[in-house]
Amino acid sequence: MRRLKIAIDPWVLASRFRHHGTHVYARNLVREFRRAAAHLSDVEFCLFNSGDFSSDTQLCEAGPGFAVVSHALARRDRLWRLGGASVAARSISADLLFSPSANIFPLAKPPMVCTIHDVTPWKMPSQSPRTIAAQRFFLRAAARRSEAIITVSERSKHDIVETCGVAAEKVSVVYNGYNRELFNTTSPDPGELKRLRARLRISRPYALHHGVIQPRKNLKRLIRAWQLLLSRHREAELELVIAGPAGRHHEQVFRLGKECSGDKGRVIFPGRLSDQDLTQLLKGASIVVIPSLYEGFCLPMVEAMACGVPAIVSSTSCFPEVSGNALAYFDPLSLEDMAAKMESVLCDTELRGRIRKKGLTRAMDFSWERCGRETLAVLLRAAGREMMPGAPA
Repeated sequence: MRRLKIAIDPWVLASRFRHHGTHVYARNLVREFRRAAAHLSDVEFCLFNSGDFSSDTQLCEAGPGFAVVSHALARRDRLWRLGGASVAARSISADLLFSPSANIFPLAKPPMVCTIHDVTPWKMPSQSPRTIAAQRFFLRAAARRSEAIITVSERSKHDIVETCGVAAEKVSVVYNGYNRELFNTTSPDPGELKRLRARLRISRPYALHHGVIQPRKNLKRLIRAWQLLLSRHREAELELVIAGPAGRHHEQVFRLGKECSGDKGRVIFPGRLSDQDLTQLLKGASIVVIPSLYEGFCLPMVEAMACGVPAIVSSTSCFPEVSGNALAYFDPLSLEDMAAKMESVLCDTELRGRIRKKGLTRAMDFSWERCGRETLAVLLRAAGREMMPGAPA
């Protein structure tokens, strides 16, 4: 049987997306594909080089069964997204094109499989009208023109089928993984954590949220709920740390955080953090709070679970599904409910221990190895092949 050639769209791997979940997803899949390729004699992967891997030089490394290919169209963003990726894949005789995101309009050949993480442009649009229109165009085109679709939760699958009008059989759910070398129950280094807290000016116990600061993260309500919690407990001292890069409309969140900071605690915005600093900060947190209004998977929640940090999250969207109902949940539109859940988890030692134990157990269900293996199985089925003997388990 002829060797199957799978071309990989690099668009979301560009350095400008480095702190976005789709970049983390694509980067880890590329790593898993490179690992799998060394054991598969019947599959070859070809990653196009966009010339913008400055933050991830290891992406440029070739290996057995894994090639990195340059193509002029890969450096022309608009053309690449409007059929250029398909043209490039055809030029290297690829049997299949895989796009780790839905920001692409594929041509008929070669067939494409894409990952649609969620339908945010419909459920929680927060960009300019022009950008929203473009996002909807590409997402719907990718959904309808793909041979198969991968998504990251059953909740997202339902939304894709409903929004894009595709058959449910076309959509496969493959959960994300997380970095087990970073996010685990190993205690943070006391000296490093102390220096990090001093650098970020964190002087009290703290609640943590990490992710891009944007409207659907519901961070203004989080700040108000934190303020409500402190107002009810005169003896309480708790800072709120909101880590992550600034997204659209972040100014409103920053302004409210400054207004709500006081003697009993401050809202602290550390900005972008390295993986090492984020891990230290996460492991040192009293609780993690995720009030997002809409997510496809929510990797920060799984990272908190994997570190054994008690997490309280929204009761809507994908949260109960992905967390396996292991955490504490609140109505993301209710300040009262959010503040009450924060209080109960902070004050109830038995509840904290139960959440920690259940969260750790659920987190073990997720890994990038499993994500890579199940993604490869979808790609092979789309190409009319089955998983080859010797594929890594």
